[in-house]
Amino acid sequence: MTERLHPNSYEEFLRDFHLEVPENYNFAFDFLDEKARAEPDKTALVHVDDDGVRSEFTFGWFAEQSARLANALAGQGLRKGDRVMLILYRRVEFWTSMLALHKLGAVAVPSPAMLTPKDLEFRVNYAKIKGVVCEDSITPKVDEALPACPSLTVLVQTGRQPAETPWSHYDEIVEAASPDYQPQGEKPGGDDALLIFFTSGTTGLPKMVEHTHTYPLGHFTTGVYWHNLRDGDLHFTLADTGWGKAVWGKFYGQWMAGAAVFAWDFRGKFDPVNLLELLAEHKVSGFCAPPTVYRFLVRQDLSQYDLSALRHCTTAGELLNESVYHAWLEATGLPLHEGYGQTETCLQIATFPFMDPKPGSIGRPAPGWEAALIDPDGELCPPGEEGEICVRIDKNRPVGLFTGYLDEPGKTFKVMGGDYYHTGDKAWMDEDGYLWFLGRNDDLIKSSGYRVGPFEVESAIVSHPSVVEAAVTGVPDPVRGQAIKATCVLSPGYEPSDDLIKEIQDHVKKVTAPYKYPRIIEFAAELPKTISGKIKRAEIRERDLDQA
Repeated sequence: MTERLHPNSYEEFLRDFHLEVPENYNFAFDFLDEKARAEPDKTALVHVDDDGVRSEFTFGWFAEQSARLANALAGQGLRKGDRVMLILYRRVEFWTSMLALHKLGAVAVPSPAMLTPKDLEFRVNYAKIKGVVCEDSITPKVDEALPACPSLTVLVQTGRQPAETPWSHYDEIVEAASPDYQPQGEKPGGDDALLIFFTSGTTGLPKMVEHTHTYPLGHFTTGVYWHNLRDGDLHFTLADTGWGKAVWGKFYGQWMAGAAVFAWDFRGKFDPVNLLELLAEHKVSGFCAPPTVYRFLVRQDLSQYDLSALRHCTTAGELLNESVYHAWLEATGLPLHEGYGQTETCLQIATFPFMDPKPGSIGRPAPGWEAALIDPDGELCPPGEEGEICVRIDKNRPVGLFTGYLDEPGKTFKVMGGDYYHTGDKAWMDEDGYLWFLGRNDDLIKSSGYRVGPFEVESAIVSHPSVVEAAVTGVPDPVRGQAIKATCVLSPGYEPSDDLIKEIQDHVKKVTAPYKYPRIIEFAAELPKTISGKIKRAEIRERDLDQA
Protein backbone atom coordinates (compact mmCIF):
# COMPACT_ATOMS: atom_id res chain seq x y z
CA MET A 1 0.00 0.00 0.00
CA THR A 2 1.17 3.61 0.28
CA GLU A 3 1.45 6.36 2.83
CA ARG A 4 -1.05 9.18 2.58
CA LEU A 5 0.20 12.25 0.75
CA HIS A 6 -1.03 15.76 1.40
CA PRO A 7 -0.73 17.35 -2.05
CA ASN A 8 -1.33 21.02 -2.61
CA SER A 9 -2.13 20.63 -6.30
CA TYR A 10 -3.21 18.08 -8.87
CA GLU A 11 0.21 18.21 -10.52
CA GLU A 12 1.90 17.47 -7.19
CA PHE A 13 -0.51 14.57 -6.63
CA LEU A 14 0.36 12.96 -9.98
CA ARG A 15 4.08 13.47 -9.42
CA ASP A 16 4.32 12.02 -5.92
CA PHE A 17 1.63 9.33 -5.77
CA HIS A 18 2.76 5.72 -5.96
CA LEU A 19 0.71 2.68 -5.04
CA GLU A 20 2.58 -0.31 -3.67
CA VAL A 21 1.02 -3.69 -4.44
CA PRO A 22 2.26 -6.33 -1.98
CA GLU A 23 2.89 -9.81 -3.33
CA ASN A 24 -0.14 -12.12 -3.12
CA TYR A 25 -2.23 -9.38 -1.47
CA ASN A 26 -5.46 -10.41 0.28
CA PHE A 27 -7.52 -7.60 1.83
CA ALA A 28 -9.08 -9.82 4.52
CA PHE A 29 -5.76 -11.15 5.79
CA ASP A 30 -3.39 -8.30 5.00
CA PHE A 31 -5.62 -5.39 5.96
CA LEU A 32 -8.53 -6.53 8.12
CA ASP A 33 -6.72 -9.03 10.33
CA GLU A 34 -3.71 -6.73 10.70
CA LYS A 35 -6.00 -3.83 11.60
CA ALA A 36 -7.82 -6.03 14.12
CA ARG A 37 -4.53 -6.96 15.78
CA ALA A 38 -3.42 -3.32 16.00
CA GLU A 39 -6.78 -1.68 16.85
CA PRO A 40 -9.32 -4.38 17.72
CA ASP A 41 -11.77 -1.95 19.33
CA LYS A 42 -11.73 0.64 16.52
CA THR A 43 -15.17 1.11 14.94
CA ALA A 44 -15.41 -0.29 11.43
CA LEU A 45 -19.15 -0.09 10.74
CA VAL A 46 -22.03 1.98 12.09
CA HIS A 47 -25.25 0.27 11.06
CA VAL A 48 -28.79 1.64 11.23
CA ASP A 49 -31.58 -0.81 10.42
CA ASP A 50 -35.00 -0.10 8.95
CA ASP A 51 -36.41 0.57 12.44
CA GLY A 52 -33.74 3.17 13.16
CA VAL A 53 -31.77 0.98 15.58
CA ARG A 54 -28.07 1.88 15.57
CA SER A 55 -25.35 -0.75 16.13
CA GLU A 56 -21.58 -0.47 15.97
CA PHE A 57 -19.10 -3.17 14.94
CA THR A 58 -15.33 -3.16 15.41
CA PHE A 59 -12.48 -4.47 13.29
CA GLY A 60 -11.84 -7.11 15.93
CA TRP A 61 -15.43 -8.31 15.64
CA PHE A 62 -15.24 -8.55 11.84
CA ALA A 63 -11.93 -10.43 11.99
CA GLU A 64 -13.41 -13.08 14.28
CA GLN A 65 -16.80 -13.34 12.58
CA SER A 66 -15.30 -13.60 9.10
CA ALA A 67 -12.94 -16.36 10.32
CA ARG A 68 -15.88 -18.27 11.80
CA LEU A 69 -17.92 -17.91 8.61
CA ALA A 70 -14.98 -18.95 6.43
CA ASN A 71 -14.66 -22.14 8.51
CA ALA A 72 -18.42 -22.70 8.34
CA LEU A 73 -18.56 -22.29 4.55
CA ALA A 74 -15.55 -24.57 4.13
CA GLY A 75 -17.47 -27.13 6.19
CA GLN A 76 -20.35 -26.75 3.74
CA GLY A 77 -18.05 -27.72 0.88
CA LEU A 78 -16.99 -24.34 -0.54
CA ARG A 79 -13.41 -24.13 -1.79
CA LYS A 80 -11.05 -21.66 -3.42
CA GLY A 81 -12.45 -20.49 -6.75
CA ASP A 82 -16.07 -21.44 -6.01
CA ARG A 83 -18.56 -18.67 -6.78
CA VAL A 84 -21.00 -17.48 -4.14
CA MET A 85 -23.90 -15.09 -4.70
CA LEU A 86 -24.66 -12.58 -1.91
CA ILE A 87 -28.15 -11.03 -1.72
CA LEU A 88 -28.18 -9.24 1.61
CA TYR A 89 -29.41 -5.67 1.11
CA ARG A 90 -27.30 -3.63 3.54
CA ARG A 91 -27.29 -6.15 6.37
CA VAL A 92 -24.14 -6.50 8.47
CA GLU A 93 -23.82 -10.04 7.13
CA PHE A 94 -22.81 -8.59 3.76
CA TRP A 95 -19.51 -7.28 5.10
CA THR A 96 -18.82 -10.44 7.08
CA SER A 97 -19.64 -12.66 4.10
CA MET A 98 -17.41 -10.70 1.74
CA LEU A 99 -14.48 -10.94 4.14
CA ALA A 100 -15.07 -14.64 4.78
CA LEU A 101 -15.11 -15.39 1.06
CA HIS A 102 -11.91 -13.37 0.61
CA LYS A 103 -10.25 -15.54 3.28
CA LEU A 104 -11.61 -18.73 1.78
CA GLY A 105 -10.53 -17.74 -1.71
CA ALA A 106 -14.08 -18.17 -2.99
CA VAL A 107 -15.41 -15.59 -5.45
CA ALA A 108 -18.11 -13.22 -4.20
CA VAL A 109 -20.93 -12.28 -6.58
CA PRO A 110 -22.82 -9.34 -4.98
CA SER A 111 -26.36 -9.22 -6.33
CA PRO A 112 -29.39 -6.94 -5.88
CA ALA A 113 -32.55 -8.07 -4.12
CA MET A 114 -34.71 -7.00 -7.07
CA LEU A 115 -33.67 -10.01 -9.15
CA THR A 116 -36.57 -12.24 -10.19
CA PRO A 117 -36.41 -16.05 -10.07
CA LYS A 118 -35.71 -16.00 -13.81
CA ASP A 119 -32.88 -13.49 -13.30
CA LEU A 120 -31.45 -15.72 -10.57
CA GLU A 121 -31.68 -18.79 -12.78
CA PHE A 122 -29.85 -17.00 -15.62
CA ARG A 123 -27.07 -15.64 -13.41
CA VAL A 124 -26.52 -18.81 -11.39
CA ASN A 125 -26.21 -20.95 -14.52
CA TYR A 126 -24.24 -18.38 -16.51
CA ALA A 127 -21.69 -17.90 -13.72
CA LYS A 128 -21.78 -21.53 -12.52
CA ILE A 129 -22.51 -20.35 -9.00
CA LYS A 130 -22.13 -22.95 -6.26
CA GLY A 131 -23.44 -21.12 -3.18
CA VAL A 132 -25.78 -18.35 -2.10
CA VAL A 133 -26.00 -16.38 1.13
CA CYS A 134 -29.24 -14.42 1.21
CA GLU A 135 -31.76 -12.78 3.48
CA ASP A 136 -34.86 -14.78 4.41
CA SER A 137 -37.05 -12.52 2.24
CA ILE A 138 -35.11 -13.69 -0.83
CA THR A 139 -35.24 -17.42 -0.03
CA PRO A 140 -38.59 -18.07 -1.83
CA LYS A 141 -37.18 -16.65 -5.07
CA VAL A 142 -34.09 -18.83 -4.82
CA ASP A 143 -36.29 -21.86 -4.07
CA GLU A 144 -38.29 -21.17 -7.23
CA ALA A 145 -35.13 -21.00 -9.34
CA LEU A 146 -33.39 -23.93 -7.62
CA PRO A 147 -34.75 -26.85 -9.71
CA ALA A 148 -33.19 -25.30 -12.83
CA CYS A 149 -29.84 -24.54 -11.11
CA PRO A 150 -27.87 -27.80 -10.73
CA SER A 151 -24.62 -26.08 -9.71
CA LEU A 152 -26.23 -24.41 -6.66
CA THR A 153 -25.59 -26.73 -3.72
CA VAL A 154 -24.68 -24.48 -0.75
CA LEU A 155 -27.58 -22.42 0.63
CA VAL A 156 -27.28 -20.14 3.67
CA GLN A 157 -30.12 -17.96 4.97
CA THR A 158 -29.90 -14.95 7.29
CA GLY A 159 -32.73 -13.66 9.44
CA ARG A 160 -35.43 -16.16 10.38
CA GLN A 161 -34.76 -19.85 10.92
CA PRO A 162 -35.05 -21.69 7.56
CA ALA A 163 -38.26 -23.68 7.24
CA GLU A 164 -36.52 -26.74 5.83
CA THR A 165 -33.40 -28.13 4.26
CA PRO A 166 -31.35 -27.66 2.10
CA TRP A 167 -30.96 -24.26 3.75
CA SER A 168 -28.55 -23.65 6.63
CA HIS A 169 -29.06 -20.88 9.15
CA TYR A 170 -26.33 -18.24 9.05
CA ASP A 171 -26.23 -17.58 12.82
CA GLU A 172 -26.11 -21.26 13.71
CA ILE A 173 -23.24 -22.22 11.43
CA VAL A 174 -21.20 -19.15 12.43
CA GLU A 175 -21.69 -19.75 16.15
CA ALA A 176 -20.65 -23.39 15.82
CA ALA A 177 -17.49 -22.64 13.82
CA SER A 178 -13.96 -22.01 15.08
CA PRO A 179 -12.78 -18.36 15.38
CA ASP A 180 -9.36 -19.41 14.03
CA TYR A 181 -9.21 -19.77 10.27
CA GLN A 182 -6.17 -21.01 8.38
CA PRO A 183 -6.20 -21.34 4.58
CA GLN A 184 -6.03 -24.84 3.19
CA GLY A 185 -2.88 -24.75 1.09
CA GLU A 186 -1.46 -21.50 -0.29
CA LYS A 187 -3.08 -18.28 0.90
CA PRO A 188 -5.46 -16.92 -1.77
CA GLY A 189 -4.60 -13.49 -3.11
CA GLY A 190 -2.85 -11.54 -5.85
CA ASP A 191 -4.12 -12.56 -9.27
CA ASP A 192 -6.67 -15.03 -7.92
CA ALA A 193 -10.30 -14.15 -8.69
CA LEU A 194 -11.95 -12.07 -5.95
CA LEU A 195 -15.24 -10.67 -7.27
CA ILE A 196 -17.67 -11.02 -10.12
CA PHE A 197 -20.02 -8.13 -10.85
CA PHE A 198 -22.78 -8.38 -13.39
CA THR A 199 -22.98 -5.22 -15.51
CA SER A 200 -26.25 -3.30 -15.50
CA GLY A 201 -27.22 -4.48 -18.95
CA THR A 202 -28.56 -1.19 -20.38
CA THR A 203 -28.13 -2.56 -23.92
CA GLY A 204 -28.58 -6.31 -23.77
CA LEU A 205 -27.82 -9.15 -21.39
CA PRO A 206 -25.48 -8.34 -18.50
CA LYS A 207 -21.82 -9.33 -18.74
CA MET A 208 -19.69 -10.85 -15.98
CA VAL A 209 -16.90 -8.53 -14.85
CA GLU A 210 -14.08 -10.26 -12.96
CA HIS A 211 -11.73 -8.56 -10.49
CA THR A 212 -8.75 -10.07 -8.67
CA HIS A 213 -7.48 -9.67 -5.10
CA THR A 214 -5.49 -6.55 -6.07
CA TYR A 215 -8.75 -4.72 -6.83
CA PRO A 216 -9.31 -3.37 -3.27
CA LEU A 217 -5.97 -1.55 -3.43
CA GLY A 218 -7.25 0.43 -6.40
CA HIS A 219 -9.82 1.98 -4.07
CA PHE A 220 -7.13 3.50 -1.85
CA THR A 221 -7.43 6.56 -4.10
CA THR A 222 -11.23 6.47 -3.86
CA GLY A 223 -11.40 6.57 -0.06
CA VAL A 224 -8.30 8.55 0.86
CA TYR A 225 -8.32 11.22 -1.85
CA TRP A 226 -11.66 11.48 -3.65
CA HIS A 227 -13.74 10.93 -0.50
CA ASN A 228 -11.02 12.85 1.35
CA LEU A 229 -11.40 10.70 4.47
CA ARG A 230 -9.38 11.03 7.64
CA ASP A 231 -8.86 8.77 10.61
CA GLY A 232 -12.05 8.64 12.67
CA ASP A 233 -14.38 9.95 9.94
CA LEU A 234 -17.80 8.39 9.36
CA HIS A 235 -18.51 7.94 5.66
CA PHE A 236 -21.88 7.24 4.07
CA THR A 237 -22.24 6.17 0.45
CA LEU A 238 -25.88 5.72 -0.48
CA ALA A 239 -25.71 2.47 -2.46
CA ASP A 240 -27.15 -1.00 -2.21
CA THR A 241 -24.69 -3.86 -1.79
CA GLY A 242 -25.98 -5.53 -4.95
CA TRP A 243 -23.72 -3.58 -7.31
CA GLY A 244 -20.18 -2.27 -7.60
CA LYS A 245 -20.74 1.18 -6.10
CA ALA A 246 -21.06 -0.46 -2.69
CA VAL A 247 -17.42 -1.52 -2.61
CA TRP A 248 -16.44 1.89 -3.95
CA GLY A 249 -17.96 3.63 -0.95
CA LYS A 250 -18.85 1.15 1.79
CA PHE A 251 -15.81 -1.05 2.17
CA TYR A 252 -12.21 -1.09 0.99
CA GLY A 253 -11.07 2.51 0.51
CA GLN A 254 -12.95 3.89 3.50
CA TRP A 255 -11.37 1.38 5.90
CA MET A 256 -7.91 1.92 4.40
CA ALA A 257 -8.38 5.65 5.03
CA GLY A 258 -9.06 4.98 8.74
CA ALA A 259 -12.74 5.87 8.52
CA ALA A 260 -15.79 3.95 9.69
CA VAL A 261 -18.47 3.01 7.18
CA PHE A 262 -22.05 4.14 7.80
CA ALA A 263 -24.78 1.79 6.50
CA TRP A 264 -28.50 2.49 6.43
CA ASP A 265 -30.46 -0.68 5.73
CA PHE A 266 -33.70 1.05 4.80
CA ARG A 267 -36.42 -0.79 2.90
CA GLY A 268 -39.14 0.73 0.81
CA LYS A 269 -39.19 4.04 -1.02
CA PHE A 270 -36.40 6.58 -0.70
CA ASP A 271 -37.40 9.58 1.44
CA PRO A 272 -35.14 12.69 1.35
CA VAL A 273 -36.41 13.86 4.75
CA ASN A 274 -35.42 10.57 6.39
CA LEU A 275 -32.01 10.80 4.77
CA LEU A 276 -31.39 14.35 5.99
CA GLU A 277 -32.48 13.41 9.50
CA LEU A 278 -30.06 10.48 9.40
CA LEU A 279 -27.12 12.63 8.25
CA ALA A 280 -27.80 15.09 11.06
CA GLU A 281 -28.51 12.62 13.87
CA HIS A 282 -25.52 10.37 13.26
CA LYS A 283 -23.01 13.15 12.50
CA VAL A 284 -21.93 11.77 9.15
CA SER A 285 -18.73 13.49 7.99
CA GLY A 286 -18.44 12.18 4.42
CA PHE A 287 -21.33 11.64 2.01
CA CYS A 288 -21.57 10.28 -1.53
CA ALA A 289 -24.76 9.90 -3.58
CA PRO A 290 -25.92 10.17 -7.21
CA PRO A 291 -26.90 13.63 -8.48
CA THR A 292 -30.56 12.57 -8.48
CA VAL A 293 -30.42 12.24 -4.68
CA TYR A 294 -28.91 15.70 -4.28
CA ARG A 295 -31.67 17.06 -6.53
CA PHE A 296 -34.23 15.72 -4.05
CA LEU A 297 -32.28 17.01 -1.05
CA VAL A 298 -31.93 20.62 -2.27
CA ARG A 299 -35.71 20.79 -2.70
CA GLN A 300 -35.98 20.51 1.11
CA ASP A 301 -35.39 23.33 3.58
CA LEU A 302 -31.83 22.32 4.47
CA SER A 303 -31.62 24.98 7.19
CA GLN A 304 -33.85 22.75 9.34
CA TYR A 305 -31.13 20.08 9.62
CA ASP A 306 -27.85 20.21 11.51
CA LEU A 307 -25.38 19.17 8.81
CA SER A 308 -22.41 20.80 10.55
CA ALA A 309 -20.57 17.46 10.84
CA LEU A 310 -20.47 17.08 7.05
CA ARG A 311 -16.98 17.86 5.81
CA HIS A 312 -16.77 16.49 2.26
CA CYS A 313 -19.39 15.50 -0.36
CA THR A 314 -18.99 13.57 -3.59
CA THR A 315 -21.23 12.43 -6.41
CA ALA A 316 -21.11 10.02 -9.36
CA GLY A 317 -23.29 7.92 -11.62
CA GLU A 318 -24.76 10.59 -13.85
CA LEU A 319 -24.22 14.23 -14.77
CA LEU A 320 -24.52 16.81 -12.01
CA ASN A 321 -26.42 19.87 -13.18
CA GLU A 322 -25.05 23.24 -12.17
CA SER A 323 -28.15 24.46 -10.34
CA VAL A 324 -28.00 21.54 -7.88
CA TYR A 325 -24.27 22.13 -7.35
CA HIS A 326 -24.82 25.77 -6.41
CA ALA A 327 -27.92 25.07 -4.30
CA TRP A 328 -26.02 22.49 -2.22
CA LEU A 329 -23.00 24.77 -1.93
CA GLU A 330 -25.14 27.69 -0.79
CA ALA A 331 -27.01 25.61 1.80
CA THR A 332 -24.06 23.66 3.25
CA GLY A 333 -20.94 25.57 2.25
CA LEU A 334 -19.65 22.36 0.64
CA PRO A 335 -18.88 21.89 -3.06
CA LEU A 336 -19.80 18.60 -4.72
CA HIS A 337 -16.79 16.68 -6.07
CA GLU A 338 -17.67 14.54 -9.08
CA GLY A 339 -16.06 11.24 -10.01
CA TYR A 340 -16.17 8.77 -12.87
CA GLY A 341 -15.53 5.05 -13.12
CA GLN A 342 -17.21 1.83 -14.18
CA THR A 343 -18.03 -1.63 -12.90
CA GLU A 344 -14.92 -2.67 -14.83
CA THR A 345 -12.65 -0.20 -13.04
CA CYS A 346 -11.93 1.76 -9.91
CA LEU A 347 -12.00 5.56 -9.86
CA GLN A 348 -10.65 6.71 -13.23
CA ILE A 349 -11.38 10.43 -13.20
CA ALA A 350 -12.35 12.76 -10.37
CA THR A 351 -12.42 16.24 -8.93
CA PHE A 352 -10.12 15.86 -5.95
CA PRO A 353 -10.25 18.16 -2.90
CA PHE A 354 -7.11 20.05 -3.95
CA MET A 355 -8.72 20.92 -7.30
CA ASP A 356 -11.20 23.69 -8.04
CA PRO A 357 -14.50 21.97 -8.95
CA LYS A 358 -16.10 22.86 -12.25
CA PRO A 359 -19.80 22.05 -11.95
CA GLY A 360 -20.69 19.45 -14.58
CA SER A 361 -17.11 18.27 -15.12
CA ILE A 362 -16.07 14.82 -13.91
CA GLY A 363 -12.57 16.18 -13.21
CA ARG A 364 -9.12 14.93 -14.24
CA PRO A 365 -7.56 11.44 -14.41
CA ALA A 366 -6.64 9.71 -11.16
CA PRO A 367 -2.97 8.73 -10.74
CA GLY A 368 -2.22 5.41 -12.36
CA TRP A 369 -5.02 5.91 -14.90
CA GLU A 370 -3.48 7.42 -18.03
CA ALA A 371 -6.71 8.51 -19.66
CA ALA A 372 -7.03 9.89 -23.17
CA LEU A 373 -9.80 10.88 -25.55
CA ILE A 374 -9.57 9.01 -28.85
CA ASP A 375 -11.53 9.65 -32.04
CA PRO A 376 -12.98 6.92 -34.32
CA ASP A 377 -9.72 6.90 -36.36
CA GLY A 378 -7.66 6.11 -33.27
CA GLU A 379 -6.18 9.60 -32.98
CA LEU A 380 -5.88 11.64 -29.78
CA CYS A 381 -8.45 14.42 -29.53
CA PRO A 382 -7.33 18.02 -28.91
CA PRO A 383 -9.11 20.14 -26.26
CA GLY A 384 -12.70 20.90 -27.20
CA GLU A 385 -13.12 17.86 -29.45
CA GLU A 386 -15.21 14.91 -28.29
CA GLY A 387 -13.77 11.42 -28.14
CA GLU A 388 -14.05 8.09 -26.37
CA ILE A 389 -12.60 7.87 -22.86
CA CYS A 390 -9.77 5.34 -23.07
CA VAL A 391 -7.13 4.20 -20.56
CA ARG A 392 -3.63 3.21 -21.56
CA ILE A 393 -2.81 -0.40 -20.63
CA ASP A 394 0.21 -1.30 -22.79
CA LYS A 395 2.81 0.14 -20.40
CA ASN A 396 1.42 -0.05 -16.86
CA ARG A 397 -1.89 -1.78 -16.24
CA PRO A 398 -3.90 0.27 -13.69
CA VAL A 399 -4.50 -1.35 -10.31
CA GLY A 400 -8.22 -2.12 -10.15
CA LEU A 401 -8.85 -2.68 -13.87
CA PHE A 402 -10.88 -5.84 -14.47
CA THR A 403 -9.33 -8.95 -16.01
CA GLY A 404 -12.04 -9.25 -18.65
CA TYR A 405 -15.59 -10.38 -19.33
CA LEU A 406 -15.78 -14.00 -18.20
CA ASP A 407 -16.41 -16.54 -20.96
CA GLU A 408 -16.67 -13.73 -23.54
CA PRO A 409 -13.19 -13.36 -25.09
CA GLY A 410 -14.57 -11.53 -28.09
CA LYS A 411 -16.12 -8.77 -25.98
CA THR A 412 -12.97 -8.60 -23.85
CA PHE A 413 -10.75 -8.24 -26.93
CA LYS A 414 -13.03 -5.52 -28.31
CA VAL A 415 -12.38 -3.27 -25.30
CA MET A 416 -8.82 -4.37 -24.36
CA GLY A 417 -7.28 -5.82 -27.50
CA GLY A 418 -4.88 -2.95 -28.12
CA ASP A 419 -2.87 -0.37 -26.24
CA TYR A 420 -5.95 1.11 -24.55
CA TYR A 421 -8.96 -0.04 -22.58
CA HIS A 422 -12.01 1.43 -24.34
CA THR A 423 -14.74 2.52 -21.92
CA GLY A 424 -17.44 3.12 -24.54
CA ASP A 425 -18.11 6.53 -22.98
CA LYS A 426 -17.73 9.89 -24.72
CA ALA A 427 -16.35 13.12 -23.29
CA TRP A 428 -14.49 16.26 -24.25
CA MET A 429 -11.63 18.02 -22.49
CA ASP A 430 -11.26 21.73 -21.82
CA GLU A 431 -8.05 23.77 -21.92
CA ASP A 432 -7.40 23.09 -18.22
CA GLY A 433 -7.49 19.31 -18.69
CA TYR A 434 -10.93 18.83 -17.10
CA LEU A 435 -13.14 16.21 -18.74
CA TRP A 436 -16.83 16.74 -19.50
CA PHE A 437 -18.92 13.59 -19.83
CA LEU A 438 -21.28 13.28 -22.81
CA GLY A 439 -22.70 9.75 -22.56
CA ARG A 440 -22.38 6.24 -23.95
CA ASN A 441 -21.38 5.95 -27.62
CA ASP A 442 -24.78 4.47 -28.45
CA ASP A 443 -26.62 7.26 -26.62
CA LEU A 444 -25.17 10.19 -28.58
CA ILE A 445 -27.67 11.96 -30.83
CA LYS A 446 -26.77 13.20 -34.32
CA SER A 447 -29.11 16.07 -35.18
CA SER A 448 -28.66 18.56 -38.05
CA GLY A 449 -24.91 17.95 -38.14
CA TYR A 450 -24.50 18.33 -34.37
CA ARG A 451 -23.58 15.50 -31.99
CA VAL A 452 -25.44 15.93 -28.72
CA GLY A 453 -24.82 14.01 -25.50
CA PRO A 454 -27.99 13.15 -23.55
CA PHE A 455 -26.51 14.07 -20.15
CA GLU A 456 -26.00 17.74 -20.96
CA VAL A 457 -29.60 18.12 -22.20
CA GLU A 458 -30.98 16.13 -19.26
CA SER A 459 -29.02 18.38 -16.91
CA ALA A 460 -30.62 21.46 -18.43
CA ILE A 461 -34.11 19.95 -18.30
CA VAL A 462 -33.99 18.84 -14.64
CA SER A 463 -32.90 22.32 -13.62
CA HIS A 464 -36.48 23.35 -14.36
CA PRO A 465 -38.55 23.03 -11.16
CA SER A 466 -41.26 20.97 -12.85
CA VAL A 467 -38.98 18.04 -13.76
CA VAL A 468 -37.65 15.40 -11.37
CA GLU A 469 -36.06 13.09 -13.94
CA ALA A 470 -35.48 13.17 -17.68
CA ALA A 471 -34.19 10.77 -20.34
CA VAL A 472 -33.03 12.28 -23.61
CA THR A 473 -32.94 10.18 -26.78
CA GLY A 474 -32.88 10.66 -30.52
CA VAL A 475 -35.85 9.83 -32.74
CA PRO A 476 -35.73 9.54 -36.56
CA ASP A 477 -36.38 12.83 -38.34
CA PRO A 478 -36.55 13.20 -42.16
CA VAL A 479 -34.87 16.63 -42.10
CA ARG A 480 -32.46 16.53 -39.14
CA GLY A 481 -31.55 12.84 -39.19
CA GLN A 482 -32.51 12.66 -35.54
CA ALA A 483 -34.61 14.96 -33.43
CA ILE A 484 -33.94 15.40 -29.73
CA LYS A 485 -36.67 13.94 -27.55
CA ALA A 486 -37.06 14.19 -23.77
CA THR A 487 -39.09 11.78 -21.66
CA CYS A 488 -39.82 13.60 -18.39
CA VAL A 489 -41.09 12.66 -14.95
CA LEU A 490 -42.85 15.65 -13.39
CA SER A 491 -42.52 16.95 -9.85
CA PRO A 492 -45.57 16.75 -7.57
CA GLY A 493 -48.02 19.56 -8.30
CA TYR A 494 -47.30 19.78 -12.04
CA GLU A 495 -49.52 18.44 -14.82
CA PRO A 496 -48.63 17.80 -18.48
CA SER A 497 -49.67 20.54 -20.88
CA ASP A 498 -48.62 22.20 -24.11
CA ASP A 499 -47.77 25.33 -22.13
CA LEU A 500 -45.46 23.37 -19.86
CA ILE A 501 -43.75 21.78 -22.86
CA LYS A 502 -43.08 25.24 -24.30
CA GLU A 503 -41.86 26.48 -20.92
CA ILE A 504 -39.37 23.59 -20.57
CA GLN A 505 -38.14 24.06 -24.14
CA ASP A 506 -37.57 27.79 -23.61
CA HIS A 507 -35.78 27.05 -20.34
CA VAL A 508 -33.37 24.63 -22.06
CA LYS A 509 -32.62 27.20 -24.77
CA LYS A 510 -31.57 29.64 -22.06
CA VAL A 511 -29.34 27.35 -19.99
CA THR A 512 -27.55 25.51 -22.83
CA ALA A 513 -26.93 25.88 -26.55
CA PRO A 514 -30.30 26.48 -28.26
CA TYR A 515 -29.77 23.70 -30.82
CA LYS A 516 -29.83 21.18 -27.95
CA TYR A 517 -33.39 21.87 -26.87
CA PRO A 518 -35.81 18.89 -27.08
CA ARG A 519 -38.18 19.34 -30.01
CA ILE A 520 -40.30 16.52 -28.61
CA ILE A 521 -41.28 16.21 -24.95
CA GLU A 522 -43.19 13.25 -23.56
CA PHE A 523 -44.34 12.89 -19.97
CA ALA A 524 -44.18 9.57 -18.12
CA ALA A 525 -44.91 8.31 -14.62
CA GLU A 526 -41.45 6.71 -14.47
CA LEU A 527 -38.42 5.98 -16.62
CA PRO A 528 -37.29 2.47 -17.58
CA LYS A 529 -34.22 1.60 -15.52
CA THR A 530 -31.85 -1.24 -14.85
CA ILE A 531 -31.82 -2.91 -11.45
CA SER A 532 -28.94 -0.62 -10.50
CA GLY A 533 -30.99 2.49 -11.32
CA LYS A 534 -29.45 3.45 -14.67
CA ILE A 535 -31.81 4.82 -17.31
CA LYS A 536 -32.41 2.39 -20.17
CA ARG A 537 -32.37 4.88 -23.05
CA ALA A 538 -32.12 1.99 -25.52
CA GLU A 539 -35.53 0.76 -24.39
CA ILE A 540 -37.05 4.19 -25.02
CA ARG A 541 -35.43 4.33 -28.49
CA GLU A 542 -36.72 0.87 -29.39
CA ARG A 543 -40.24 1.76 -28.25
CA ASP A 544 -40.18 4.95 -30.33
CA LEU A 545 -39.00 3.03 -33.39
CA ASP A 546 -41.78 0.48 -32.93
CA GLN A 547 -44.35 3.26 -32.69
CA ALA A 548 -42.92 4.98 -35.75
